Amino acid sequence: MKSRLPFRPLVLTALLAACAAPLFAGEASRVEKVPFGRADGKQVDLYVLRDASGMTAKVMTYGATLVELDTPDRNGTLDDVVLGFPTLAGYLQKEPYFGATVGRVANRIGHARFTLDGKVYHLAANDGRNTLHGGIHGFDKVVWDAQDVTGSGPEPSVRFTYLSKDGEEHFPGNCRVIVTFTIAGGDSLRIDYSVTTDKDTPVNVTNHSYFNLGGPEKGNILGHVVTIDAARYTVVNSELIPTGELRPVRGTPMDFTSPNRVGARIRQITGNPVGYDHNYVVDGFPGKLRPVATVYDPESGRVMDVSSTEPGVQFYTGNFLDGSLVGKKGVRYGQYWGLALETQHFPDAMNQSNFISDVLKAGQLYRSTTVYKFTTRPAGR
Repeated sequence: MKSRLPFRPLVLTALLAACAAPLFAGEASRVEKVPFGRADGKQVDLYVLRDASGMTAKVMTYGATLVELDTPDRNGTLDDVVLGFPTLAGYLQKEPYFGATVGRVANRIGHARFTLDGKVYHLAANDGRNTLHGGIHGFDKVVWDAQDVTGSGPEPSVRFTYLSKDGEEHFPGNCRVIVTFTIAGGDSLRIDYSVTTDKDTPVNVTNHSYFNLGGPEKGNILGHVVTIDAARYTVVNSELIPTGELRPVRGTPMDFTSPNRVGARIRQITGNPVGYDHNYVVDGFPGKLRPVATVYDPESGRVMDVSSTEPGVQFYTGNFLDGSLVGKKGVRYGQYWGLALETQHFPDAMNQSNFISDVLKAGQLYRSTTVYKFTTRPAGR
């Protein structure tokens, strides 16, 4: 359980270098900062984290957003495995939170309201009658401060900070948010979150990357094989708001306790559009880093193991993608082009008395960690 940011020639050259081919094997780990544009009248920077093993993560200060993540396939060929855009302009349009840090409260809040300490808080309804991912101007739409905190160690690391002021998006309390991205062990992206507040307030912060382990230019993720370490999920209504029921997955299309292709039973899932967009109750004890899910792409051989301290994970299969967004390499992101595994507290937790509370008390500390570890398997395994 949680305890609770006009190019000159030299600058352009630096930007192109940062976006070039990944690091050669044997080159030292490092972090580079390059300009990436402007948003809300502020400079947006792109931080490039490179490890000697070749793994590269690019995170920008707008939305503390993971823009790119390069990992090798079974033949050692590096490719970007997250959806997104080649320039900042793509993220300034209406887009579905590609790679963003979302909050103050990730996922949905039913009827855009909650009651805390006897007071009713009315939020912006930006998803039908409900609030989604912090509201109209959530953490994904602000410029964060950032600092290279690699220090003398071998693991490149950047810390992003943001002060969410009392009343922002109608939430109470001044919340100081810290999100740290680290390439750990040469094969993992670790994201650490911490939040403090001066008033009681709901807090649920996560990353909203869409993964395609084959590389988005290769097609959809229906052939990816997924395992989710969860025997139960939170049942939702037609607006994807939890009913409060925790239902066993066994014997249903929701069951990923053993490996299954994403597309094997997806047409059996009700909803409009059809697809997975459900919170799973992760097995084990919240607050302890433990397995959450495994994703395997048989074509590339890439494997992604997700572990987290969070009690839940939202499994989303890109149901609302419709081909209208053109991303990196000129790829049109069609339906099911990426999958998200958003480690989190349960959706609408402040309105569900039987869910683990997501209220952070004044003066207490919220901590959360999620790790995405990448390996490969030989063909036929």
